[in-house]
Amino acid sequence: MVKPSQLPRLVEAQRQAYRLVNSKFPPIALFDDVADADEFETLYQLQALTNPRLRNETGHLELISRSEIPFGIPGCSYATAPFTHVNPAGSRFSDGSYGVLYLASTMDTALAEVRHHQNRYWSNVPGLSYERFVFRGLSCRFNEAGMLDATSIPMTDPLYDPDDYTNSHRFGRLLRKNRTPGLRYHSVRKAGQHCWALMTPKPVTSIIQSEHYEMVWNGGISSVSSIGAI
Repeated sequence: MVKPSQLPRLVEAQRQAYRLVNSKFPPIALFDDVADADEFETLYQLQALTNPRLRNETGHLELISRSEIPFGIPGCSYATAPFTHVNPAGSRFSDGSYGVLYLASTMDTALAEVRHHQNRYWSNVPGLSYERFVFRGLSCRFNEAGMLDATSIPMTDPLYDPDDYTNSHRFGRLLRKNRTPGLRYHSVRKAGQHCWALMTPKPVTSIIQSEHYEMVWNGGISSVSSIGAI
């Protein structure tokens, strides 16, 4: 498997990308209510006195340095949430001990990625016959300066294994250890498209809500459709 040191580093460039989040998870207002880390600390301490749910809302703040949080941008909470609400089951470039912000080159690519993972997750839930899931579409702007480019790696490389993340977890740990801001790579679920794995939210300059999408489960994700704003 290729090593991070063998990959070219990307130059400064503003990119547009897309993401989906389950609509049952609201934005974290506290991140969007402040302009910098000092204001955040002050407001957090004040709210902690009266809001017993604050820890659940903000997540595990110890997992990310305040200096990495892009306070003051549109949608700061959307950029930060993956790093404080970490999926313990992991993902392609995380073993579940740290967060990654995944972005896709098109909304269709984001839908294909999420559809795959929803299919895999709900297939393991016994007794589920029919259900609908609503996702919030997000449009993200970020700077890919300093990120690594893995799009020259063939899809046969273990980094792109569709099911076994052993090698990509090892790769992700190296990215994190080296403080690499992110990785551009091929989408495994949408041929010809690519994704980014941001190891920090710092490169994000804005991330705003767009349309909502509904996925219908009927023994599998049987349909995906845009349902506009909610």
